Amino acid sequence: MTDLTSIDDVQAMLAREGYVCGRGLGTVVYLGLRLGRPLFLEGEAGVGKTEIAKALAAGLGRRLIRLQCYEGLDASSAVYEWNFAEQMIAIRAAEATGGVDRDRLTDELFTEEFLIERPLLQAMRPQEGGAPVLLIDELDRTDAPFEAFLLEALSDFQVTIPELGTIAAPEPPIVVLTSNRTREVHDALKRRCLYHWVDYPSFDREIEILQARAPEAAETLSREVVAFVQKLRTEDLFKKPGVAETIDWAKCLLALDVISLSPEVIADTLGAILKYQDDIQKLQGSEAKRLLDEAKAGLEPA
Repeated sequence: MTDLTSIDDVQAMLAREGYVCGRGLGTVVYLGLRLGRPLFLEGEAGVGKTEIAKALAAGLGRRLIRLQCYEGLDASSAVYEWNFAEQMIAIRAAEATGGVDRDRLTDELFTEEFLIERPLLQAMRPQEGGAPVLLIDELDRTDAPFEAFLLEALSDFQVTIPELGTIAAPEPPIVVLTSNRTREVHDALKRRCLYHWVDYPSFDREIEILQARAPEAAETLSREVVAFVQKLRTEDLFKKPGVAETIDWAKCLLALDVISLSPEVIADTLGAILKYQDDIQKLQGSEAKRLLDEAKAGLEPA
């Protein structure tokens, strides 16, 4: 990371990996790398929170370790498990040879050989090329007890396995936490991090993103796609399309050899940008044409 001596360097590195970000996000990432602080990114689903961890890992040449959060996730599932199947095989083998020393066998069963490392423990291990990027994705899906455990783990960058002791990271991982804000994350955890709200991009920024991720799309089609998606986000929808949906839709249109949007094309491909039937239903009939006409009108010279 010695080459990243400024915010511009960070933005340029991310851009080389196809991630276009504004000055605000670039600043937070730079400070996180410089100060060794975790990044806490909140925002709507599909705005690029997860992708920044992937771009960071690729740009820095580090391993990406992902902990996908879910309801009911606990510390043991996030840190380690014992390979019970292999332990049972070892017990049967020892019994077959006779003269089993149970205390010795117990000590042998709870060693690194039978340990299954989960993401948090993997992130504490030495990695080739330097400390990994640890992505803790959709933290808001977990509960308060897991947050409390995570607070301790990220404060000291170490985890404890009762049978083996404490394992500390020789070099703290680069941590990126994301949340879709389905619930509030505790302030104590946020205070350990540098915070940034990842919002929907402006028209020009989204054009840049689309050009980076789908460079084969013609400029005219790209502008129409972005204008229509941004118009959609002003509608009363259950789930507004994110940048990920913009990119997916553009790629679908390219696969269909579409050169310009039409109400018929929109009707055929709505499943690429809207994921709920109620939202799709709202765009049936003349509604899609109205939004398309407004989007195209906004593209015309004043």
